Amino acid sequence: MSSLIDSHCHIPLLNEVFTVKQIIENAKQNDIEHMLCVAIDLDGSPDIIKLASENSMISASVGIHPNTELIKEPVIEEIIALASQDEVVAIGETGLDYFRSEGDLSWQRDRFRTHINAAKELNKPLIIHTRESKVDVIRILKEEGAAQVGGVMHCFVEDWETAQAAMELNFLISFSGIVTFKNAKDLQEVAKLVPLKKMLVETDSPYLAPVPFRGKTNQPAYVRHVAEFISDLKEINFDVFAKQTTNNFYKLFN
Repeated sequence: MSSLIDSHCHIPLLNEVFTVKQIIENAKQNDIEHMLCVAIDLDGSPDIIKLASENSMISASVGIHPNTELIKEPVIEEIIALASQDEVVAIGETGLDYFRSEGDLSWQRDRFRTHINAAKELNKPLIIHTRESKVDVIRILKEEGAAQVGGVMHCFVEDWETAQAAMELNFLISFSGIVTFKNAKDLQEVAKLVPLKKMLVETDSPYLAPVPFRGKTNQPAYVRHVAEFISDLKEINFDVFAKQTTNNFYKLFN
């Protein structure tokens, strides 16, 4: 059975349900060979880096989620200092979220630009979160020259035009368990159109467990269900799908 990679998970948020050992063992049993543990704030980043240093199956990112509010805004030097470590393969997750935050969101856009410039300084790809903000996300990626480092549009739920714009900027498109939901017909049509060489799969665990586990705590092992669903949707042999998305991951994240 071909192995897969969970390109986006939040292992520390799973600790109330699973130990790290259980997460890794469950992943191995489902032929998941690697997982990228993604940061949501700088305070938690050292623990994620330590986790990656102790487990060869795990890589780390450094960044502040766009919905993390009421904090001292990071300066680029803080991000670079953490992200320069070998275990860190990406900057993020970063981006814009106009769904959960209200009012003047210029602080989100400023933070996003800071992350892009840190990524360019380190020559590491970006992990992009976008919710009800697709126009501004693409605009800022263009303005800041993010195509220089590329990255991934994580947990993609936008339209085909946004996917095309992102791919033109050297970004891959990553699909989560949302694509397996019955009401995700539009997203499924986008998944059919995205070329396999431009695609990743993820869990975004502990959130968004795929069918047949919807409503339960998600975990990296379940990325197999996302991959199986999309390979069937695209009418691609599963082994071909698994090998290509795995290669895509290693090519992007070195």
